[in-house]
Amino acid sequence: MTKPLAVAIMGPTASGKTATALRIAAEIPSEIVSVDSALIYRSMDIGTAKPTPHERASVRHHLIDILDPTESYSVRQFCDDAVRLVTDITARGKLPLLVGGTMLYFKGLREGLDDLPPADPALRAQIDMEIARHGITALHARLRALDPVTADRLKPTDTQRIQRAVEIALLTGQPMSALLAKIAPPALPFSLLPIALEPSDRSVLHARIATRFDDMLSANPSLLDEVGALRSRGDLHLGLPSMRCVGYRQAWEYLDGSITKEEFREKGVAATRQLAKRQLTWLRGMEDRRVIDCLAADAPVQALGHIQTALG
Repeated sequence: MTKPLAVAIMGPTASGKTATALRIAAEIPSEIVSVDSALIYRSMDIGTAKPTPHERASVRHHLIDILDPTESYSVRQFCDDAVRLVTDITARGKLPLLVGGTMLYFKGLREGLDDLPPADPALRAQIDMEIARHGITALHARLRALDPVTADRLKPTDTQRIQRAVEIALLTGQPMSALLAKIAPPALPFSLLPIALEPSDRSVLHARIATRFDDMLSANPSLLDEVGALRSRGDLHLGLPSMRCVGYRQAWEYLDGSITKEEFREKGVAATRQLAKRQLTWLRGMEDRRVIDCLAADAPVQALGHIQTALG
């Protein structure tokens, strides 16, 4: 191996990624780089299933509690931070473990970043007016004329992505699909071993998700206590990326009085299951991943075996 090894521990929510990483770190001196767009926020511990203080004390963690919930964090920032941290960790003689379920971060690190233009407020306002007058179906038809590849990929109801694809085509004069096809994989200064924890029985994962969500509701303090404290600050709202995290949006709606507690629980569990479904869809596109059944009792041992083989 000409480059140092880094290991990606990927998987849907509730698949046991943290437990697997801690088990590996107990055998091989390691440090953990969080690959999670929710764990970056301070004061958001319960709803994000953040590693406990004891777990973080036993193994050094990075990219946790680095931002206030009012701030945002891009895929580009993650990629820059991850490369820097992996380089530092290997220099200390430790194994970098990139652990999490934000697949867009993994995708950016492995496949490269797009150079798409930033949002144009004036053009976006025009597109919003077009949607208001003619509906999203008409905008989707317009996208088909501008970028049929992207139009085929997007559901006719996916307002945000359709709007963005039309915006890019009008700003650049090129289809977004053509621009994305030009992205070159980055020359990473390390070799990345992708290990995916995936369920052999999705219904069992769904049960785990429901149980974990109920545990968040019964904890002391609970998820509702946590979101209540965040709301009381007065500077947070549902338009922020932090408050759009799964569980937090639904808790906010409940505390607003717009849904009942039963609806909150139902919507929170459903949103988490949908997140897991999206994560698994992303993973299936990574053909070089080593798949381990996350429901297997020896899943961490299997992961350890893949790593030891890679290390030689």
